[in-house]
Amino acid sequence: MEFIYPFFISFILVFISELGDKTQLIALSFSSKLKFYVIILGVALGSFFSHGIAILFGSFLGNIENPIFQNILKIITYTSFIIFGIITIKQKNSLENPSSKSNNITKRTAFYILFIAFSIAVGELGDKTFLASIGLGIQYPCYKIMLIYGAILGMIVSDSIAIIFGKLLSKKVPDNIINLCSGLLFLIFGFIGFINFIL
Repeated sequence: MEFIYPFFISFILVFISELGDKTQLIALSFSSKLKFYVIILGVALGSFFSHGIAILFGSFLGNIENPIFQNILKIITYTSFIIFGIITIKQKNSLENPSSKSNNITKRTAFYILFIAFSIAVGELGDKTFLASIGLGIQYPCYKIMLIYGAILGMIVSDSIAIIFGKLLSKKVPDNIINLCSGLLFLIFGFIGFINFIL
């Protein structure tokens, strides 16, 4: 039963770290136009890669103090959020008119799962939740699998709150307004990040 403790610690730490985090914004921005399971699968897949890397290679990444490495992480993160913001704003119309072909729907679902997963994985790099997972990997090196399970569950539960909130909000606010606001928030976040990076 020793594995329960690392699992629980990982779940609680990631859940709390994720509250109010930028990756919750990803889940929120898609909540009005995609099904719950599509977003959750994307979150789970992205969390598996980001937190899996953090836990498995935590001590290695945690000891890298090379400023070039840290700068590359920041550039990738801020660029991805600017791209994410542009895509969110530009694709609002195509999402309002779903294709009648099931094949296109399946391809679009797979695309969004992978897109969300990529956004989550990149968005988590160097983030406080990512750093928390690094610490967990260093502290509990013998329980990597349970730590990863706990981290994924923590992300899913935390982002589910954002999805439910977004779906409730979408009933009162038009989709195009939500899409525009979500896209603008991502653009603002990305540009502010770059400004802070340059200064």
